[in-house]
Amino acid sequence: MGTYLIISGCVLFALGSGPLLVWMALDPTANPVGPGILAFLTFWPSVLLVVAGIVTVIVGRVLSR
Repeated sequence: MGTYLIISGCVLFALGSGPLLVWMALDPTANPVGPGILAFLTFWPSVLLVVAGIVTVIVGRVLSR
């Protein structure tokens, strides 16, 4: 279960921040408002998914001992 949370958090981060990073790499003088809002709205949920996955994996390993 925890690995799925980590993977989904990484995918969400890549899909949310990827367009902004590509846009900035292609034209650094542009104002990418749309991709910036997308990155803003997906960054913290992806961080929370990764942290929840890490906690789930650690708790599962501690309880299985």
